[in-house]
Amino acid sequence: MAAEFAATGRAAARSYSQTVASEMPRGDGLRLSQQLPADESSFQSVLRDAVRAIEGAGIPFLVLGGIASALVGRPRWTHDIDFLVLPDDALRALQALRQAGFETEETDPVWIYKGFKQGVLVDVIFMVMGGVYLDQEMLDHAVIRAHEGLPLRIPCPEDQLVIKAIVHREETSRHWFDALGIIARSDLDWDYVLHRSRRGARRLLSLLIYAQSNDILVPSWVIRRLYQGVYAE
Repeated sequence: MAAEFAATGRAAARSYSQTVASEMPRGDGLRLSQQLPADESSFQSVLRDAVRAIEGAGIPFLVLGGIASALVGRPRWTHDIDFLVLPDDALRALQALRQAGFETEETDPVWIYKGFKQGVLVDVIFMVMGGVYLDQEMLDHAVIRAHEGLPLRIPCPEDQLVIKAIVHREETSRHWFDALGIIARSDLDWDYVLHRSRRGARRLLSLLIYAQSNDILVPSWVIRRLYQGVYAE
């Protein structure tokens, strides 16, 4: 069901993008191509190529973004692939993609590089908004889930929950609802959630209160502890 949902969503996005492409400003080829999501078979093929390239380079990484959140929360489509790597490995990861036939771009030296192949965008992220970096603790708690038969190493639900709370913005409200899906569908280690919330504690507190208001089960002791940590004098 999740795979069918993803394929339908990508097809709809591709149709919309092709309709409006003629109205878009013409930039370089890579940026223009990013507006045209690939079909399901191309997406899965590029995902395999990208994983093999970065694994083959011996670079520690986790798959992030819509793929990861759909594997532990609510099903949803995504048009791109997100890898989270250490800052010191970002250029090596980009080089590995280039050697695997991707077009590449050193987009922003602060947080993200991009690769592109067969209509699929790959983001190489080395700082998540809010100052979140891949660290050993996140790697140690990572889980393996299969996407269309391809094993992927992704952040555990707890780390994804905290990241989603932090990166939520008006223009990316999907992150908020991804987080609610993770709470509803995962057996969370709440002590670890609290431990990882040292960044973005207020964001997480507001998210958990909102989840409770929607009758999603969040232990009240978690909210009390977060509140005390944020507002205790």
